[in-house]
Amino acid sequence: MLPFLLEVGAEEIPDWMIPAALEQLGKDFQALLDSNKLGGRVTRTDGTGRRLVLWAEDLIERQADSEEVVSGPPKAANPNAVAGFAKKNGVSVDDLKVETTAKGEYYTFRRQVAGRATAELLAELLPELIQKLYFPKAMFWTGKGGPKFIRPIRWIVALLGETVVPFELAGVTSGAETYGHRRLGVRGPIPVTIANYEAELEKNFVIVASAARRAKIEKEVAALGSAQTDAKLLETLTFITEYPAAILGGFDASYLTLPKEVLTMVMRFHQKYFAVNAADGTLAPNFIAVMNIPDDPEGHVVRGNERVLRARFNDARFFYDVDQKRTLLDRVSDLANVTFQAKIGSYLEKTTRTVALAQELGGELAAEAAYLAKADLTTEMVKEFTDLQGIIGGLYIAAQGGKPEVAKAVYEHYKPLSMEDSIPSTATGQAVALADKIDTLRSCFAIDMIPTGSKDPFALRRAAQGVVKILVEGELTPSLQELSAGDAKLEEFFVERVKHYFREVKGYAYDEVNAVLAVGWADLKDVALRLEAVKAVRPTPNFEPVAAAFKRIKNILTQAGTLPDGAPNASLFNEAEAGVAAAAQQAAIKDGGYPAQLERIAGLRPAIDHFFDQVLVNDPDPAVRDNRLRLLNQLINEFSSIADFSEIVTK
Repeated sequence: MLPFLLEVGAEEIPDWMIPAALEQLGKDFQALLDSNKLGGRVTRTDGTGRRLVLWAEDLIERQADSEEVVSGPPKAANPNAVAGFAKKNGVSVDDLKVETTAKGEYYTFRRQVAGRATAELLAELLPELIQKLYFPKAMFWTGKGGPKFIRPIRWIVALLGETVVPFELAGVTSGAETYGHRRLGVRGPIPVTIANYEAELEKNFVIVASAARRAKIEKEVAALGSAQTDAKLLETLTFITEYPAAILGGFDASYLTLPKEVLTMVMRFHQKYFAVNAADGTLAPNFIAVMNIPDDPEGHVVRGNERVLRARFNDARFFYDVDQKRTLLDRVSDLANVTFQAKIGSYLEKTTRTVALAQELGGELAAEAAYLAKADLTTEMVKEFTDLQGIIGGLYIAAQGGKPEVAKAVYEHYKPLSMEDSIPSTATGQAVALADKIDTLRSCFAIDMIPTGSKDPFALRRAAQGVVKILVEGELTPSLQELSAGDAKLEEFFVERVKHYFREVKGYAYDEVNAVLAVGWADLKDVALRLEAVKAVRPTPNFEPVAAAFKRIKNILTQAGTLPDGAPNASLFNEAEAGVAAAAQQAAIKDGGYPAQLERIAGLRPAIDHFFDQVLVNDPDPAVRDNRLRLLNQLINEFSSIADFSEIVTK
């Protein structure tokens, strides 16, 4: 059993592409091992911006010998064809056998196939494996038609045990030599084995393990101050460094007169710095940067970063001062010159529609906020820092003496930006956020601009998911059917987002979600309550047996076809029918909320079990048969207001 190491060294790969590439590399290599029967398992993938690395263990030295069945002409073929097949394969006609296959009887013979050496197979397959790695912007680096990769490949390490797996890709020959830190490592190649690979690189200022780099950054940042938590920035810094070290810098406190959101965005977005909080929770005049070198004894790096940040802050102050020369209200008319979408129109037209919808959802204050919500798109600050749209609008309204609730609503109207993000904190903000997202969805669906596959240029999935999240977590009553304005495709799109939200975000089982939505999803607050009740009562002993019984009842009614009208006639009931009817009457009491109702429904189990033990629904007497179908139909209708129990998967 042999270990295996693959390292693909390249020019700096964009940090956000690395995790996905490593995940694919691991899956594809495991599939390669399995499909070629080489044994082994991928134990780890990791890397830096300059290298993608894979480790595997327990590969066999060569494939086992195998027997291959070679199929020839059918049994009815003429003798010449049979003889030609035998000659082509180097055997005599006497060596052939007739075997029965799915297509009929055919001449076949069996031959032994010698297993190939693992190193030989890997040498053939690894170039294709590397080229299969998906990158959004891969390019040809050795001429058109040559190998395609995200950045030029500079070196490749491929070791099976102590042996190099020999192959060539993009003019680079695989070997047992890697390269260290671009500035601090030894110049030239570094010989490595699988056993000493990481240790040799660490001597040359490369920490291969991304978890170790991340932990080093976190520890050093924490030691320097109260940095603002920023998981995305931490991930970026982890993959743009090979030997990270944190440093503390400062800036003139006069810049703190600018909104903290602007300062934080400049530090994070432009410079990849952590912002630092003071002891009272306000923004401190400091930042924490992460270098790709171990230390800065003379402070050159700190001073350089401070100089660059000062220039950035001066730009931000200039944009802020220019923007204050006009109120946000004065800027609304400028939205006529900002295109929302070519076929849909300008942002001013979108604003008009959004105001009407916000008025309907949240009243006058929501309409006022919706009117101002997009005006900051015309500001210099948002042109420079697009991620601050909405936020800048809210800040400017507050700075210009606007209503606090309007400012808050505009500030938050893009929320939630993800399923982890919170919804707007006020009712007015929720109404504006809903109106904005609903208008975007309606407008795009009206011109048939519906997301397909990975294409979603207007982030319509995120918008719809945001609508669902706001309705549920804000406990709001507008129905998605009403908000869809009669667009069947938009309704269907919303249903998929509702399913995703309750399954993936809230953690309900898929069959619980299907069962609850099957009987209605107009009121998402009510959907949430019904789902919670189903989840709570499901573990009880009678619930799943009753669900199985309801599935049986539904199948019987479906097979019966057209059902007889009216209520069942109690005078035709036998003892078992009367028992289930009486139990159903007791279970139909609505007191106590959904959990209590479901417990009463689950309590029908003894009566339903007795019914099916004693009663033949398809009685020879048509009157009895129809009466029993009416009884079962009444049961289904009476107890399917919470969930369609036939959708519950039972053991």
